[in-house]
Amino acid sequence: MAEVHKKGLNADLIEEDLDNCCRGTELCERCQGKSCNIGFAKECIKAYKKQPQKEVPGGSAQIPTTDFKVFDEVELETAIAHILRECKDCKEDHTEDCIINVIRNCYEASLLGDVHPYEGSALQYLMYLRANYPEKASDIAYLYSRGQ
Repeated sequence: MAEVHKKGLNADLIEEDLDNCCRGTELCERCQGKSCNIGFAKECIKAYKKQPQKEVPGGSAQIPTTDFKVFDEVELETAIAHILRECKDCKEDHTEDCIINVIRNCYEASLLGDVHPYEGSALQYLMYLRANYPEKASDIAYLYSRGQ
C-alpha cells in the first residue's frame, strides 16, 4: 500500500469545503466531474476516503487548469486556509502529487487562475501569496491563523 500521511488528514473537513465551493447543477447545469477543478478535487478526496494514500498518482498533471468557472472567493479562501492547516510542512519531502498539494492547486487555480509553487511550507506559501496577491493573502492568513 502507498504511504499514508503520518499525521492523518481531515478528509471530512476537506470534503465539506469542496461541497461548499461546488456550484452544483443549478449553476453548472450538469456536473463536469474531473473536468472541473472542484470536481477533480472531490474525486481525489473520495478516493482518499476509500483508500488513504499520501499521493494522487499523476494528480498534479491532471488538474483541469483550463476550468475557468467562477467560484465564490470566500469559500475558496476558507478552503485554502483549511488545506494549509492540513499541510504537514514536509519541506524537502514535499511532492507535487501529495493529495494536500493537489487539492490546494485545484483551489488556487479556481481562485487565482493558475497553480503556483509550493515548497512544503504553509508559511512560505502565505509569504508568496502576500507578495503576489496581497488582498487574498490577508484573508487566507487571517482564516489560517484563526484555525477555522
